[in-house]
Amino acid sequence: MSVACSRSSLGMMASGVINVVRGSRSSVEELLQIYNHSESVALVVDSPEMFNRIAQTFYSKTSMRFLILLWGEKSHLLGEMNKELPVFSFMEIMDLGQQSRKTSSHDTKQHYVYEAINSDDIAAIMYTSGTTGNPKGVMLTHRNLLHQMKNLWDIVPAGPGDRFLSMLPSWHAYERACEYFIFSHGIEQVYTTVRNLKDDLKRYQPHYLIAVPLVYETLYSGIQKQISTSSFVRKLVALTFIRVSLAYMECKRIYEGNCLTTHQNQPSYVYSILDWLWARIVAIILYPVHALAKKLVYSKIHSAIGISKAGISGGGSLPLHVDKFFEAIGVKLQNGYGLTETAPVNAARRPGCNVIGSVGPPIRYVEFKTVDPETDEVLPPGSKGLLKVRGPQVMKGYYKNPSATDQAIDKDGWLNTGDIGWIVPRHSIGRSRHSGGMVVVEGRAKDTIVLSTGENVEPIELEEAAMRSSLIQQIVVVGQDKRRLGAVIVPNKEEIAKTARNMSIIDSNSSFVSKEQVTSLIYKELRKWTSESSFQIGPILLVNEPFSIDNGLMTPTMKIRRDKVVAQYREQIDDLYK
Repeated sequence: MSVACSRSSLGMMASGVINVVRGSRSSVEELLQIYNHSESVALVVDSPEMFNRIAQTFYSKTSMRFLILLWGEKSHLLGEMNKELPVFSFMEIMDLGQQSRKTSSHDTKQHYVYEAINSDDIAAIMYTSGTTGNPKGVMLTHRNLLHQMKNLWDIVPAGPGDRFLSMLPSWHAYERACEYFIFSHGIEQVYTTVRNLKDDLKRYQPHYLIAVPLVYETLYSGIQKQISTSSFVRKLVALTFIRVSLAYMECKRIYEGNCLTTHQNQPSYVYSILDWLWARIVAIILYPVHALAKKLVYSKIHSAIGISKAGISGGGSLPLHVDKFFEAIGVKLQNGYGLTETAPVNAARRPGCNVIGSVGPPIRYVEFKTVDPETDEVLPPGSKGLLKVRGPQVMKGYYKNPSATDQAIDKDGWLNTGDIGWIVPRHSIGRSRHSGGMVVVEGRAKDTIVLSTGENVEPIELEEAAMRSSLIQQIVVVGQDKRRLGAVIVPNKEEIAKTARNMSIIDSNSSFVSKEQVTSLIYKELRKWTSESSFQIGPILLVNEPFSIDNGLMTPTMKIRRDKVVAQYREQIDDLYK
């Protein structure tokens, strides 16, 4: 399905047609809004079932000229639509293209005039995921997409013989850029789904995995669960090995000069000789155990998941504990940073400069700066502020929304990312030769919670810490204009029941845990995992229904819609503070 989608989008762009992409799981209302707002003239759908779901609404509220069906039989379309609307299969479109070329080459009287495509012409309109409101149409030019194709090799030095595994939809900006890069370098691409990911990793043994952080979190949780269900001895050995490997890699990063440290948001410019020497000594002591762990434990994990060269993470915040875990077991993760508005990659860690805690240096021809959110004054490297980015990857603007474009991009071409972060000063990472220019992203500026005490809290740090608990499936920290923080939590019922039985809170044959018991267990986990934060989570709201794409509480790119969660549970959240 993704292959046909990719080929159709490439064909459209090659002929100068602007394509507008969206996932088939989007609501009918959202698809209709995007279709009409983008002034589209036709639909390309992946199956008759997809079109039948939206047919009545689109037929009455749009003026479609024709329909292209990528898969399935035209006879499966709703009868009324099938009769009145011109429908073409994907192969018919291919045949029409071949016929037109034959006609133009043999008929000297017939001439086809094609307008030259300019690099600044719009290639695609990609609508944002809508985490903060209605989706906006991002106008990406041919220049934007070509910049990605030409410069992603610095991040992923792949070529013929390498195999990529991807599970992102083709309409995702991250997936689209990666696909174009892969195709242009003759690399093998394998598509999978959430359901088939585990089996396909083992079957295809990919050199690279292209995925969002949630996928790596899922793999991490699966490995942890497999360890926890092992016999007592196996579990003890595995956990001991992992702790040793984590400590070994921490020391290794210090003596190799790849450890990013801050003190009160200011970078530590130089490690002392004593720190460097101590890290070296401890690493030498721990290495034999780490090497044994690689042979006895980690090799089995590698055979199950492949990823022999690197996992590329983008499209969201990669939790630090997940990042460190995969480093410890010898699976390289390269974290990147991008936006739909930047086609999308702005920065990424490199194979030879993979500093955990950062999103790496900018890719070629991309500039970053940090500014004061209030005054827009440019801040020096090492100072936390609002991140702005400039370069050939920045969008042309938002379609039919000049005011939003002006708010996002200033007269000098700097795009306001809406993210808080800082640029690593030169020589701030120990003795690393890659010390300057790396970017650290610490969260969305718009996600900042301002308590009634005047204190500002970045909720994502607490949420990432809390998600380390196996008892918490999902969490959204709340507390805007309140005296203290709270949280909306989806508990992991299976793990809670298991923990309750192990602690003899409930009978060994029972699976029912009372709300009070669940609350007590969750509070213990929150205190355990967020103890290092200066902010603690107070009242919590337990909800049974997970946040998902289907119920509108997650975007199609699997990010939690914080504002939607808060809006849906507004009354219950208010009750927490009474």
